[in-house]
Amino acid sequence: MTTADLRRTPLFDVHVEASGKLVPFAGWEMPVQYSGLMEEHRAVRTAAGLFDVSHMGEVAVRGAGAEAFLQHLTPNDVGRLKEGRAHYSALLDEDGKYIDDLLVYRLREDQFILVVNAANTATDLEWIEDYAPDGVEVEDVSEEYALLALQGPRAVETLQALTETELAPIRYYGFRRGSVTGHPALLSRTGYTGEDGFELYLAPEAATEVWAALLDTGRGAGVIPAGLGARDTLRLEAGMALYGHELDRDTTPWEAQLGWTIKMGKGDFVGSRALAEAKERGPSALVVGFEITARGIAREGCVAYAAGTEIGKVTSGTFSPTLGKALGMAKLAVGHTALGYEFEIEVRGRRLPARVVEVPFYRRTKNA
Repeated sequence: MTTADLRRTPLFDVHVEASGKLVPFAGWEMPVQYSGLMEEHRAVRTAAGLFDVSHMGEVAVRGAGAEAFLQHLTPNDVGRLKEGRAHYSALLDEDGKYIDDLLVYRLREDQFILVVNAANTATDLEWIEDYAPDGVEVEDVSEEYALLALQGPRAVETLQALTETELAPIRYYGFRRGSVTGHPALLSRTGYTGEDGFELYLAPEAATEVWAALLDTGRGAGVIPAGLGARDTLRLEAGMALYGHELDRDTTPWEAQLGWTIKMGKGDFVGSRALAEAKERGPSALVVGFEITARGIAREGCVAYAAGTEIGKVTSGTFSPTLGKALGMAKLAVGHTALGYEFEIEVRGRRLPARVVEVPFYRRTKNA
């Protein structure tokens, strides 16, 4: 794919004017950083960072049978979702392995929005349409939305200055319809950084004005634009999985340690039989957190060893700006996954000592 083939969000010109470093990402030309990954990461932890995540896909599911359909299609319990609430879930194949992870928003009794990963939008849409029964409408509505994410301890006060919607009553994984600088918006409190904050689903033509207003209002509090580089280090510190890394077509939720998203008691759903069998026999590998106990950083794909035998691979790895050490997640064979277990990771011909540690690596001190 050439640069000319890459898609651009409604904020592309804003990123160029802000000297954002633009890179190909999931078929889009996206800012990986502005002032620098470390500065942007620390801003989110201490003040707030503003992300353009308009590349994410949105799929509307509507109709009288929408809830029953999504109960069958996804593993979490859609029946427990009230209007104004969202939850984390997945699309699984019949083997119980990941096609994608996603968010499910219940807008009304018979109307939902699924938020999916940018790289998987077309695949997900086809998968959803193939399963949809008569009477349920499935529509790709990604072009109707720009999506901004304001994350960090100063996010609430910054956004509250620009909206009449009371933000404090919105619980984690809740959302409300409202407006920001006069533009209609869906204000959602989920997040992918380990910090409090909001996502703003807006009409594309409103994105530039709202982006500028958020940065202008938050400037005195230390709010700055942040790119995908900081977003990745932040989500990794928070122990959040990323499709194509911790989650893929070879991994079940049991292996990813995301069993809390699987509601086996709700009845049959896509992949449920395979998951029941996999749970009974137990996983052969688990995704776990690790830290490097020497100098060096283990990146995705680095091989893990114990007593000279390969035991798995790194799925994500970085240097943590918050904790000041190298850490990551790896999919390791069961028997090598207990907390404190020591092993080695090969990095550029050297085997670095590592140990299994608790995930998340970072927790904010006060939860919303």
